[in-house]
Amino acid sequence: MTNPVNENLKKRRSIYALGKNVTLPKEKIVETIEEAVRQSPTAFNSQTVRAVILFGENSDKVWDIVEETLQAVVPAESFAKTKEKIASFRAGFGTILYFTDENIVHGLKKDFPLYAKNFANWAEQGLGGAQQAVWTALAAEGIGASLQHYNPLIDEKITSAFDLPKNWVLQAQMPFGSIEAPAGKKEFMPDAERFRVFD
Repeated sequence: MTNPVNENLKKRRSIYALGKNVTLPKEKIVETIEEAVRQSPTAFNSQTVRAVILFGENSDKVWDIVEETLQAVVPAESFAKTKEKIASFRAGFGTILYFTDENIVHGLKKDFPLYAKNFANWAEQGLGGAQQAVWTALAAEGIGASLQHYNPLIDEKITSAFDLPKNWVLQAQMPFGSIEAPAGKKEFMPDAERFRVFD
């Protein structure tokens, strides 16, 4: 008997050939993303993860900002390849921006000084759990995605463009859309190098 969670995890791959041929209604996509974040665990149930879901021109705006920002720092002779990569993200159906609410992290440090040094790491773990949950939930719906990290280069422009709270710190960008080409074969290291079981 197969485990349905693990079967959906196998579907979760980094999909770079994205398109706009998504049949799932936007409302259902939003509901899927929000529920995945909502059900993801965080230390002390602190709920530090914030997500901004963008479609259409708003999604394009993210990748316009990325392109404009990178053009200023990437050598001109290398920029064509960078521009092509960004275009592949823009070609998707939408983008999710992931943030950490630093006000909550700072509040936890103040309220629980014994654990203060751990809260930033725990918030990062919560973020990773939410990203994995969203990515897998989208994959279960036949929607491809990848996880990108152009922060902190784009942080101020993104905050300004979407009028977001300054205490939301950008952590990652997830373009998503129809799967126009599958991911390549995934290689795994030997289990013996990765796991230990004590019975």
